[in-house]
Amino acid sequence: MKLPSRPVFLSSSTMALIREARRTPGYGLFDWLHGYVYGRWIYLYIGIGTGEHPLAKSFVRARQLWLRAFSREQQPSVSPATSEASGERPTTFADTYHGKVVTLESATKLISVQQEVRLTELEHVIPYALARDIVIKNPDHIVALDCPCRAARPNPCLPLDVCLIVGEPFASFATEHHPARTRWITSVEAAEILRAEHELGHVHHAFFKDAMLGRFYAICNCCSCCCGAMQAQRHGVKMLASSGYVVQVDADRCAACGSCQERCQFGAISVNGHAVVDAGACMGCGVCVSQCPQEAMSLVRDESRGVPLELDVLMRQAMQEAGSWKPEADRA
Repeated sequence: MKLPSRPVFLSSSTMALIREARRTPGYGLFDWLHGYVYGRWIYLYIGIGTGEHPLAKSFVRARQLWLRAFSREQQPSVSPATSEASGERPTTFADTYHGKVVTLESATKLISVQQEVRLTELEHVIPYALARDIVIKNPDHIVALDCPCRAARPNPCLPLDVCLIVGEPFASFATEHHPARTRWITSVEAAEILRAEHELGHVHHAFFKDAMLGRFYAICNCCSCCCGAMQAQRHGVKMLASSGYVVQVDADRCAACGSCQERCQFGAISVNGHAVVDAGACMGCGVCVSQCPQEAMSLVRDESRGVPLELDVLMRQAMQEAGSWKPEADRA
């Protein structure tokens, strides 16, 4: 299917999305229409997805048809029989739309990069069948968007403008179609939003979506009471991937004050004489580490939880593989 060409009634940001879609392998008209609907009416889309919008309750059948049309969960790319024989698994909704937990440091690097980024074949970092590229064009184009998940809730966490849209064509599309809910910000302002949200105990997620050109497009700062992806995660839809770290407790330093338990957005910490971490539930966000007054918590790498999304490391590895990276001493 061909994408539309030069229709005069489309906005400049929509045309930019079309041009980028044409350059994206395997991205067709159906994908573009889904991406346009998602971006253009994101508050309706997320409101229905979280179950908060009246349409979600009044038109259940319409919602089922919507999900069937716009996700691959009902149309697996691999049949169960083939999956079992080959070791592959069917594609699910989570494969099309997911977040990667990142630490405050890693999130800050995503909004501070000074060059365009193109990283592909990141299945070791983004453990999903689809939407796992990091392609950041115009990395200094950053927009703060009112969080659609918080905006959908009757009593949301505040502030609202904490979703960070990073790079083009996404940043301009958001501001052009949602002028009352967006504002352009600098990387310094974006870093301040990340820091403030971290201090509130909220988790940073780098989000990817197949309809958004199959790549990274936003950093969301999430709380378990508002976030649709965390809501889905609790109901068995694995939309979130671990940071690649887990928390380790120094029992000798722990005062059993319970501040980590209160702050943990994933319910991974209990207190029994000292803090106890459920490694299976811990997503390695690092919120509890910075909140511990005794400095008894630390993040440690867990190889079984995948590779961290640490942009500088991934870019250096890509340059090494391409033969274009030199150690700092050799560049002088």
